[in-house]
Amino acid sequence: MTPREVFDRMRERWIANETVFDDDSLTEDVIVEMPFAAPGRPSRVEGRAAVLAFIRAGHADLPFRFDDCRALAVHDTADPRTIVVEYELAATMTATGVSAAAPFVGVLTVRGGRIARWREYQNPLAVASALQTAAS
Repeated sequence: MTPREVFDRMRERWIANETVFDDDSLTEDVIVEMPFAAPGRPSRVEGRAAVLAFIRAGHADLPFRFDDCRALAVHDTADPRTIVVEYELAATMTATGVSAAAPFVGVLTVRGGRIARWREYQNPLAVASALQTAAS
């Protein structure tokens, strides 16, 4: 799978409200980075088992369901295994039914059709604002 195909699969999983990553989608030595992680959250998780544990724990606690993942732009890089994606996740709070969206940027590197590195840049203030709007 190409990086674009892998990202399309990630989008499908978000919209289906499944965990984005699974055993088959990750390399054994995968690295997930969140350079702007909120205080108290890790900014880097390494290895398939650790990434899956982290993602599954976070997914179980989500107070919302994803409604859409809009790819705003996909940029190729000098490395054909890596793309940069600008996207927006839209979600609805399950308790209130109110919806909101927040923008993200991701850098995706694929090896052998699997995710080798996912670096997600999110604006914690925009995410907090979207969650607060949706919780109202």
